[in-house]
Amino acid sequence: MSTARLAVAPQARLAVDIGGTFTDLVLERGGQSWSTKILTTPAAPEQAVLEGTERILGLAGIAPGEVGLVVHGTTLATNALIERKGARTGLITTQGFRDSVEIAWEHRFEQYDIHMERPEPLVPRQWRLGVPERVAADGAVLKPLDEAALRAAAAELQVAGIEAVAICFLHSFTNDAHEKRAAEVLAEVLPDVAISLSSEVAPEIREYERASTTIANAYVLPLMDRYLGRLESGLREAGIPAPLLLMMSSGGVTTVETARRFPVRLVESGPAGGAILAQAVAAECGLARAVAFDMGGTTAKLTLLDELELQRSRQFEVARAYRFIQGSGLPVRIPVIELVEIGAGGGSIARVDELGRIQVGPDSAGSVPGPAAYARGGTAPTVTDADTALGRLDPARFAGGTMTLDRGLAEQALAPIARALGSDAAGAASGIAEIVDETMASAARVHAVENGKDTADRTLIAFGGAAPLHAARLARKLGMRRVVVPVGAGVGSAHGFLRAPIGYEVVRTRHMRIDAFDAEAVGALFAAMRAEAEAVVRLGAPGEALVETRTAYMRYRGQGHEIAVPVTELSADALRAGFDAGYAALFGRTIPRLEVEALTWTLALATHRPLPSPAPEVLPVPAAKPVGYRAVLDPASGAVEEAAVMERLSLKPGMEFSGPALVVEAETTTVVPRGFLARVNALGQLILEDLS
Repeated sequence: MSTARLAVAPQARLAVDIGGTFTDLVLERGGQSWSTKILTTPAAPEQAVLEGTERILGLAGIAPGEVGLVVHGTTLATNALIERKGARTGLITTQGFRDSVEIAWEHRFEQYDIHMERPEPLVPRQWRLGVPERVAADGAVLKPLDEAALRAAAAELQVAGIEAVAICFLHSFTNDAHEKRAAEVLAEVLPDVAISLSSEVAPEIREYERASTTIANAYVLPLMDRYLGRLESGLREAGIPAPLLLMMSSGGVTTVETARRFPVRLVESGPAGGAILAQAVAAECGLARAVAFDMGGTTAKLTLLDELELQRSRQFEVARAYRFIQGSGLPVRIPVIELVEIGAGGGSIARVDELGRIQVGPDSAGSVPGPAAYARGGTAPTVTDADTALGRLDPARFAGGTMTLDRGLAEQALAPIARALGSDAAGAASGIAEIVDETMASAARVHAVENGKDTADRTLIAFGGAAPLHAARLARKLGMRRVVVPVGAGVGSAHGFLRAPIGYEVVRTRHMRIDAFDAEAVGALFAAMRAEAEAVVRLGAPGEALVETRTAYMRYRGQGHEIAVPVTELSADALRAGFDAGYAALFGRTIPRLEVEALTWTLALATHRPLPSPAPEVLPVPAAKPVGYRAVLDPASGAVEEAAVMERLSLKPGMEFSGPALVVEAETTTVVPRGFLARVNALGQLILEDLS
């Protein structure tokens, strides 16, 4: 009897990233990967996912039942908030406090502009209702919940046709009894309405931010719940039994059950996947300081990396209404990878303003109708039309050859801008490319300064369908000498999804002076937080080892904001030492004899995903021969040059060649301008060095 054992093929893993223009898919199994891009279907996003899944499984020759994991990130929640296309949402709050979401921080973020625009609350005033109840800051009940008034408010919301309700009572982060009882009552009166509790969505101090986050969660909850339900059903009907995990803004992935309850945590899920990829690429290239640059069809995102660490935050603003200025958006209090996102993508629409200046974005042609070059009915000039007119894109190979670009339609769309400038289509295209590159460079500079950093002497890591087209010029504007274009750059965020840990973060507010530190109470608090986080993480990682990270948010007594302090030991001395070190690093000094207090505590739990080791050096080898040449207009010099066209798949480790050149692959094209040397490292990544 033979004892030979049949080899079992490893299960495949599928990543899906829905963007405003394209839906990207990456499939991996046994060291091999396949990828594809498909136009997003805004009316029913799951259609593009299911169609793309069928296509990529066909490319790989893999049966649906062989897929063992699906990881998904989407801009659906983000777009619903930005475009105000969420559910009809009501707010139940403590009587007398329904206007706190409109009062906000009680300041003008642009003092001298009488036309300053404040963000409109997601819930109109007539749907913001207060009920008698009051909980003190220490959790004591000062006034019981008036259930009769609550039922009357629920009936009022029912008449208004409300689809979702946010419940946010004062100090519910210390005592959630009133919110939970209110949810029970509302569920009786409004059984088909989605309900979000602030004590579950954002259980921490600061009323406005807590209310804003809870409202945002309620606003997108019905949309995301229906979408994720349809997607789950569609995958099962397609024969894919694999669990569906969702990418979160924090850079971790969580279960679909958690995502359906707290969809606000998915608001920046796509960009987070790109940041995870950039972190891994930085480790592989041995880069201590880098900038991750993700440019897709609708937006561009930039993230700073220092010593292989990503910038992280517990709050960001979505849908900034006034020139992207801080304070003009809706605050969302969730764990997030800190980045700057601007409306500068391939589909961003260009125009000439009253002063004769080219403006690009933030509005986008999206996937419907798309840029004029798509020949799908779009007529507005976009960045993609400019790149097509400049000769950067091969019309026959766009999006892996699934679409054909029409250069004539692109130039036709550029004609109004050309006339306004007294130029031709090429001149208009050149101007659009320069403006969008400068817009991204300006955003990167501001983001760096806001974080006390700079952009010089960093390496730009470029991914996303449009980023490699603009990366070299952007790097020069930012004073960077090196650009890295990873393998599969055109679908980079989807690749990042497959590298992300399964994780979850829990936050609690508990005010405590360090000179009166209660180690037993804090230990019990962390134990409860660990249990809550582990219940979520184990759904997606039942047997893996987990890494726990504890953080205290501390300040000098009397200050308005806190700094993050790692909690490695539950002692007053250790916390004080950590606070002093962190404060001195940020502000250059400490304040002697001033009391220190902790306000908020967080616990993050995640599977262990070690960063890769640096790639080995390779010896130079003769470069592959160009497959052809193409006339390309360089916006920086204004000269038309014959650029060598190189096939990315034919480039081997150690190969080098000089610009001007175009490196073409299925999902993107890398522009190598004159003065740059391109080489391929041991992992097949494309390294552009500025020798000028």
